[in-house]
Amino acid sequence: MTSNVICIVLGGGQGSRLFPLTATRSKPAVPIAGKYRLVDIPISNCLHSGIDRIFVLTQFNSASLNKHIKNTYHFSSFSRAFVDILAAEQTPTSVAWFQGTADAVRQSLHHLAVHEFDYVLIASGDQLYQMDFQEMINNHEHMGADISIATIPVDAADVPGFGILKTDSDNWITQFVEKPKTDFEYLASEVSPEMKEQGRTYLASMGIYVFNRKVLFDLLQGNERTDFGKEIIPQSIDDHKVLSYQYEGYWTDIGTIPSFFDANLQLTDDIPKFNLFDKNHIYTRSRMLPPSKISGPKLTNTIIADGCIINASQITRSVIGIRTRIGFDTIIENCYIMGGDNYQTLEQMEESRLNNTPIMGIGDRCCIKNAIVDKNCYIGNDVKINCGEPLANGDYDRYTVMDGIVVLKKRAIIPDGTVI
Repeated sequence: MTSNVICIVLGGGQGSRLFPLTATRSKPAVPIAGKYRLVDIPISNCLHSGIDRIFVLTQFNSASLNKHIKNTYHFSSFSRAFVDILAAEQTPTSVAWFQGTADAVRQSLHHLAVHEFDYVLIASGDQLYQMDFQEMINNHEHMGADISIATIPVDAADVPGFGILKTDSDNWITQFVEKPKTDFEYLASEVSPEMKEQGRTYLASMGIYVFNRKVLFDLLQGNERTDFGKEIIPQSIDDHKVLSYQYEGYWTDIGTIPSFFDANLQLTDDIPKFNLFDKNHIYTRSRMLPPSKISGPKLTNTIIADGCIINASQITRSVIGIRTRIGFDTIIENCYIMGGDNYQTLEQMEESRLNNTPIMGIGDRCCIKNAIVDKNCYIGNDVKINCGEPLANGDYDRYTVMDGIVVLKKRAIIPDGTVI
């Protein structure tokens, strides 16, 4: 039963590979799918699995994450449920910031120790998936494991990017190799016929673990090992019962701008791999926003969140976030527009027009393709972004280019007629 489980969501480090989206916010606080935050994914999976005692560990740019957690996850006064932030802190025994995943949990053990639980579920704050953790925990209990690791079958081309586990016929893990580059054929494991047919015969760690309480405390206390994947797990295989829990559903690691971009745009597919319309919906902050008002555009495979005012001519394969304003005769193609945190008043908009400066949102007669527009951007009229020759990678004052994707930075001001 999940009442004996407590969860730790790892907020990750500085999130440099998601820059500039992480310039002013932590990785778990990055907006996804137009209305959610990344941290909502593991928390929602927990709540749907009956796990309602959750710690979120973070240390970088945690203000927006704190605000989101505070405004979102409220429970009855008669319930012991909680979602709490644990930020890196100086204590008499530790004056350093988190040095890795295991070190982050080690420095937080004194917060866990006051609670009653048998198992600790450790999840990542930067992945997109829908998983019933109850099944993983039941399997862990049934097999009498000390540690369980969620694994997903991958093909040979993906092996160098993951920690790869070798299992026996009963799914006990016998070997763990971190990101092998060559000669890894011996690491192939037993998988389902469907996975074997797809050539996915290697088991990659998903970074989701279940530990028995005593095992976790014993492994972390009295040593300086800092990382689960590189140290704790490989060094535990010989003297602990370490079990693989195979998962074959949709799962993606959102660690880079291209993977983040693709994950969002795939939500617009006719039958997306990640189902936003599943009964196990994603929990997020409740906002009392008006319905979106749309006038004129041709919409193709587009998701539009609440509170938008859209007068574009064409929007194709795009995700339009909350409170987005798009002007007349504008074309949006393959974009994630994150939207705004607030509306401008009519007086503020009139003042901007008198000063010949853009108003919040996207102006008239713009063309924006293959782009991520962060929150609260001011894009003027007749602006063209990524509508010409491919752009070289680089970081600029108001935007970053990564693998052909232009990322407008939060609160960027793009004057009328600008071409990027």
